[in-house]
Amino acid sequence: MVNSLKELIDEPELGHNDDPEERFISSGVSWENYESLLAKLENNSHYRVTYLDEILEIVSPSIRHEKIKTNLGMLLERFFYSKRIRFVPLGSSTFKNKAKKAGAEPDECYCIGEEKKVPDLAIEVVVTSGSINKLEIYRRLGVTEVWFWEKNQFKLYHLRNNSDNEEATVYPETYGYELIVTSEILPELDISLLEQCLLISDSIQAVDEFEQGLKAAEERNK
Repeated sequence: MVNSLKELIDEPELGHNDDPEERFISSGVSWENYESLLAKLENNSHYRVTYLDEILEIVSPSIRHEKIKTNLGMLLERFFYSKRIRFVPLGSSTFKNKAKKAGAEPDECYCIGEEKKVPDLAIEVVVTSGSINKLEIYRRLGVTEVWFWEKNQFKLYHLRNNSDNEEATVYPETYGYELIVTSEILPELDISLLEQCLLISDSIQAVDEFEQGLKAAEERNK
């Protein structure tokens, strides 16, 4: 693994293990260096770059991580289509705010309805823990809901604290987000069904069971 920001910028690959989830962390990184790194990696979608208060973190996701991320996006978009919910997928786009000293690249993110400067929903697939608290970044950016997929289950958080505050005053222990059971921006989505189908390794079977679950729920609600 590289040991300095300069090495990272000059190094084409972070590692050569069979399926690494490699992580580089550096403190005291200026906003200018952060933006310089983003420009350097502009045509390389493999890395996820996170920035908060001069702490920079770069992750090289594992194949397992990317499989989960892709299947999750596939199932969610099936849900959007089935419910006729208009959405704008923004993938792992970079969202940053210089004044708030925060920037992130979610694994998946969506605007619900029309496209906005900041997504309504950001999703993080957690395989190995990082040192930067993503909820604080998303609070500063003003993302309404954040979902974490970790240890084969979801944790959903809904923003209750105004992102203009310097520090979270509501739910400060979770940086202004309330831990919730059901999504408030997608209230019809059965999170337990989504969890079950994400654990199915075969993509076609996962989609089939997910769509069958959606149809069964519609029948029950008639």
